[in-house]
Amino acid sequence: MNHLENLIRQYYEWQGYIVRSNIKVGKLAHGGWEGELDVVAFHPETKHLIHLEPSIDANPWDIREKRFTKKFNAGEKYIRNEVFPWVSKDIPIEQVAVLITSTHKELGGGKVKSIDEFTHEVVSEVEKQGKMRKNAIPEHFDLLRTIQLIKCGYSNSGYSGNGK
Repeated sequence: MNHLENLIRQYYEWQGYIVRSNIKVGKLAHGGWEGELDVVAFHPETKHLIHLEPSIDANPWDIREKRFTKKFNAGEKYIRNEVFPWVSKDIPIEQVAVLITSTHKELGGGKVKSIDEFTHEVVSEVEKQGKMRKNAIPEHFDLLRTIQLIKCGYSNSGYSGNGK
């Protein structure tokens, strides 16, 4: 799992979602798998189901279109059957490609969100926690906790960040 996938996984789990990542789906009779889903998350209270496919590739949009269409189609086909078989078929799957830029609004049938947009959302939510001393994010969310330490600090020690 790459760093971006791990950040996405941690963020959604921290938000109360049940998260699965790097899931091989569609076992083939001759061996192997039809595809892999990067991050799939379901919130049991809000019933929000989301499939995220992050990528830092530099491929042309026509190649991306084919690749993400395949990934999002696999998500539609397998999320409710293999990943979360207990989720109602009536619940829509929000599909999001998280890319370096978001010059396009859609890709492969899903929405496009830039990495910067996603990380801004994460940082905004983490900052709401305030200083670590008073409201530390649990330590198993190491990436989120690091963001909290950097953005909010540990305590009110008066450290100004200039080495004094």
